[in-house]
Amino acid sequence: MEILKCMKFNFDLEVYRQSFRDDLSGAFLAAIIGLPMGLAFGVQSGLGAEAGIYTAVILAFIASLFGGTRTLISDPTGPMTVVAATIVTMGLSQGEGAIDKAIPLIIGTFVLAGVFQVIFGLFDFGKFVKFLPYPVLSGFMAGIGIIIISVQLFPILGYASPKGFLNIITTIDIPLSNINYQALFLGGFTITVIYVLPKITKKIPSILAALILGTGLSIMMDMDVPVIGAIPRALPEFQFSKLFLLSSNDIQLMITPAIMLGGLGVIDSLLTSVVADNMTKTKHNSKWTVIGQGIGNIFASLFGGIPGAGATMGTVTNIKSGARTKLSGVMKGVFLLVIVMGVADYVELIPMPVLAGILITIGASIIDYKGIAMLLKVPKQDAIVWSIVLLVTLFDNLLDAVGVGFTLASILFIGRMSKDMKRSHSTRTLKDMVNDEEIPAKLAQSINVQNLEGPLFFGFADQFREYCSTIDNVMVLILRMEHVPFLDQSGLVTLESVINEWHDRGIQVYITGANVRMIGMMKKVGVISEEFVEENCYLRFETCVKDIQSKIEGKFEIEQFETALLDKHVLAKRLKMSLN
Repeated sequence: MEILKCMKFNFDLEVYRQSFRDDLSGAFLAAIIGLPMGLAFGVQSGLGAEAGIYTAVILAFIASLFGGTRTLISDPTGPMTVVAATIVTMGLSQGEGAIDKAIPLIIGTFVLAGVFQVIFGLFDFGKFVKFLPYPVLSGFMAGIGIIIISVQLFPILGYASPKGFLNIITTIDIPLSNINYQALFLGGFTITVIYVLPKITKKIPSILAALILGTGLSIMMDMDVPVIGAIPRALPEFQFSKLFLLSSNDIQLMITPAIMLGGLGVIDSLLTSVVADNMTKTKHNSKWTVIGQGIGNIFASLFGGIPGAGATMGTVTNIKSGARTKLSGVMKGVFLLVIVMGVADYVELIPMPVLAGILITIGASIIDYKGIAMLLKVPKQDAIVWSIVLLVTLFDNLLDAVGVGFTLASILFIGRMSKDMKRSHSTRTLKDMVNDEEIPAKLAQSINVQNLEGPLFFGFADQFREYCSTIDNVMVLILRMEHVPFLDQSGLVTLESVINEWHDRGIQVYITGANVRMIGMMKKVGVISEEFVEENCYLRFETCVKDIQSKIEGKFEIEQFETALLDKHVLAKRLKMSLN
């Protein structure tokens, strides 16, 4: 029954009728954006441009049909392509360099990854993704971005790229000694268009414009640069029979990379689903989002495609176009198929340096610059985790990077917990505070008090954010942090998010009892401003309540004013001493 509900789109005809035009508009724009990305990632995988297009069509259709995120657009993505390229290299090494011999192992691994995703979905492993520490995710994404950029260094100089980050950086002197300046010009032109065009107009997708202009320039000037070459005009061949050519030794080789690919697809897709939730104010179903991706990847692989996942760029474009239902994702696949079959002759002429320029900008956009900027300001343990995850991603593999990072973050967290945590078993309700005269009864109707007990860290950040989003119909919110021993980077990012959301809803936020070390860190990384510290931070909860009461009731009590002033003076003095 649950499968039928997903495939029937939960048939609310009125919703589909109202959003039909916007769904088609979002689908068309997502298809336009998906074309150059599918071509580029297909080439980077080592299986050719057509492999990326097959995935962009088939995965988008099936993942939307079964998936649990209404407006999610699925495509080949940077992280998935990096792993797919590694698997293609493994297949070629086992097949003595012959692609025909390697195809069974490659397809088998891709299909098995989809099967693992279905299993992960059935057990709803996706719900554990929210516990991934921020430094692990940030270092992981930085590593992926650097890998994507590094793989394009050879093509943008006019050469085919070797496999592996280490091979690239150790042999980069070869293309640098004999640069194809026409290829370099095309790549630079493509990058310039992608970054400059949005400053002029956002009505035209800059990646698509760069693809068309770069290809047109290459043809008009008859440039001597590598191009994509022939791509199939017909629908892809179903390759299920290739799986029967696998040996028992092949199956043993497939398991680890398939788990890696399947797990990465879960993370990649669900992170994009969170973005979609934030934009549409909806809640995705993690279980069916993962199952849909798994089924889609199985079919895409059997038709010669590469594995993909939920794509942020296509999803954001789809939502901004007004799409609201699964129809947008389904029609994106249909539109892209029609586009490719209609312009196949021109697709063959796309220069490789143009695709390299596109991928360099995509790689740059994947890197988490906010996380990097915070490295020198967050606890040293978080910076160490970030650095190790980055290095393992670059020089080993993505699954090991996540595993090592999560394990290290957990160990360091346990160490900090044993040293800093102050356990508090008492919880106070607003009614108790009124009865104990801590808050006047009239004032309690306008105030919400949040008692934070224990560290605000990655394991609690998502629950805290979700709970805070439900707070409404209050004028003032007080965060009591007397029993919060520390904040990690995930906690800082979460606190910044919820405070900004409360401010957007017109709620005044006050912080009481936070130790000066935490206030200093929050101010240093930009969670709160200097003005916020001076006006809205207090050492004692009681002083804060009295000050708020005088503001709301319009009273001016000299004694209360002097008490509040003293409280702020002591806080400022301690903060200054801690920073020195």
